Amino acid sequence: MLNYLLRKCFYALLVLFGVVSTIFFLFNVLPGDPASIMLGQRANKEAIDAIHKDLGTDQALGIQYLNYLNDLSPVSLHSLNAENAFWYLNKDKYTWLPLLQIGRHKVLVLKQPYLRRSYITKRHVADIIRETLPETAVLAVSAILIATVLGIALGVLTAIKKNSFFDRSVFVLATVFGMSAPSFLVGLLVAWLFGYLLAQYTGLGPSGSLFELDVWAGQQMQLKNLILPAITLGVRPLSIVIQLTRSSLLEVLSQDYIRTAKAKGLSFSKVVMKHALKNALNPVVTAISGWFAGLMAGAVFVEKIFSWKGIGNEVVEALNNNDLPVVMGATLIFACIFIVINIVVDIIYGLLDPRVRIQ
Repeated sequence: MLNYLLRKCFYALLVLFGVVSTIFFLFNVLPGDPASIMLGQRANKEAIDAIHKDLGTDQALGIQYLNYLNDLSPVSLHSLNAENAFWYLNKDKYTWLPLLQIGRHKVLVLKQPYLRRSYITKRHVADIIRETLPETAVLAVSAILIATVLGIALGVLTAIKKNSFFDRSVFVLATVFGMSAPSFLVGLLVAWLFGYLLAQYTGLGPSGSLFELDVWAGQQMQLKNLILPAITLGVRPLSIVIQLTRSSLLEVLSQDYIRTAKAKGLSFSKVVMKHALKNALNPVVTAISGWFAGLMAGAVFVEKIFSWKGIGNEVVEALNNNDLPVVMGATLIFACIFIVINIVVDIIYGLLDPRVRIQ
């Protein structure tokens, strides 16, 4: 198992390196000058040149790429500022641990990865992500829990009641509202219906975030604001989980060992829950893992519609303002989430299916 995990981590580093390289060169060929964005109407040649020098964008693209890798790497090379004897990276102080002295003014250090600063707010991208990612994570986890619990339950029921009115009704609803309707349309309908039209009965609003500022009490958690965006975000994966659970369970129920279990006198509920469902969950786990990573990265429309202060909303604002460090940092975080979830799913496969564990 240890060798397997080490091999997966090595492959993950290669994937992450490819993502980093693609992101860097993609965003550096886009039109738009960060110096002009930062200066606005005050832009002049001298000020623009000073900003380019400060950001390092006055250097060749290859040198900028190496500097970017040096920023992201936890083990990197830095210079010593003789005036104050602190290690700096692009004029930002970091917690560091010296590993190896190289010459008089160079040292190899161990530090936290540096995602640079926002062009607009001048804040560290890491701080922006640290503030917004938890709200997106809460939204994505809530949505995937709704999709998983309801999806597996409805999938089992539709498989047991195959070709019944209930089975056909669930299939039509899952297809129409889950697969066909885009998330922004579902979000607008849910916000209008339950947050506006029926607000006096539901007690819910059309917008709001997990934490809201109260004049007297300060930041207050508002869990009711989570209900509508979580339902909206979970509709599409819910339909996928229902259909996958149904088809996979029907296939497993036709296997020889299921017929043997029935012949031994086991009750139908025990056959389904103890023998069939466990072996039918592998494709469901694959779908859930992929959708969870996708929800973390793709909750942009839902967060915008419901004014949810997550990383998706922050990425939209950054794209509108050409704030490339924020977009690049968020994209890297999404890539890391995909990689980690894929490794966790491989481990879950081994727990669910002994055949995978042996292989």
